[in-house]
Amino acid sequence: MYRIIIILLFLVIFEVPSYSYLGPGLGGGIIAATLGIILAIFAAIFGIIWFPLKRYLNKKKEKKASASKEKSD
Repeated sequence: MYRIIIILLFLVIFEVPSYSYLGPGLGGGIIAATLGIILAIFAAIFGIIWFPLKRYLNKKKEKKASASKEKSD
């Protein structure tokens, strides 16, 4: 763990010049990619939680409807 932190600090402290054009399109692309990854993670978590919960609620609703139907018969 400390090795990773030291390597990251080394890379941040000692800059290496980039001999290329890093224009505003690159920043927009990085922001779009980051937001896309974050939204994909939230969508996956939502899907993992919501669909089993929806199935449970539907079963509970069906049991309640069948119980009330039996009482009326």
